[in-house]
Amino acid sequence: MPESLHIQELIDTYILPWSINIALALAIFVVGRKIADVLLKLVVTMMSKAGMDLMLVTFLRSILNALLLLVIVISALDQLGVNTTSFVALIGAAGLAVGLALQDSLKNFASGVLLVVFRPFKVGDTIEAGGVSGGVEEIGIFSTTIRTGDNRIMIVPNGSIYSGTITNNSARPTRRIDMVFGIGYDADIKKAKEILLALMEADARILKEPAPLVAVGELADSSVNFNVRPWVNTGDYWAVRFDLNEKVKLAFDEAGISIPFPQMDLHITKSE
Repeated sequence: MPESLHIQELIDTYILPWSINIALALAIFVVGRKIADVLLKLVVTMMSKAGMDLMLVTFLRSILNALLLLVIVISALDQLGVNTTSFVALIGAAGLAVGLALQDSLKNFASGVLLVVFRPFKVGDTIEAGGVSGGVEEIGIFSTTIRTGDNRIMIVPNGSIYSGTITNNSARPTRRIDMVFGIGYDADIKKAKEILLALMEADARILKEPAPLVAVGELADSSVNFNVRPWVNTGDYWAVRFDLNEKVKLAFDEAGISIPFPQMDLHITKSE
């Protein structure tokens, strides 16, 4: 066989097809990357307009970018004639193994995404969740940082927070203080009620609307219990509660109104 025919056959059989496949694979990769960039920008824009947290947007963009790149690489390899079926199966098996090993982390991640999307609380709110009470310092992808009232930092997994009850004490601008004050059965009920109403009327922090409530809530075993329910701005809740406890005690003492306390009467019988 002439040398020229041998070279032509080599070109037709190997060089030309492989050159075309390599060119198409490169085209798939380049065009795929450009399409992926457009899709990523579109998704990021939509998530930003939806008000999603910047950290979550960045994290989801990274995951989506990795998935799109994987699809593009597999498509390019398939164009080169590489058997990608076993490759995809291997990736799937590896993904399953990683998912089982990191199931707790994935649960925390999913809960973190839901916390950011649905926003049951935000940074600065005072909450009770995951067995912890305090102010929210940071909402992360896997955990939430809460500062307790005694200035401790608690790192709570998002899974523990989202799977339980979340109490947001800062969700509304006002809060109602529920208090109970007991007086003796021999005390003047009307006078005690007037004192309670006067104390709340004199405190500028207690809102006029809704009006504070003072009502006899229970005739207990050893006391007549008043339900006292003033409304305050959320930021004044604890200060007003503490002050009202002290003021009521001092005012009742001054008016001669007794506040019952647990006591035991001991009777001794002298035998003959």
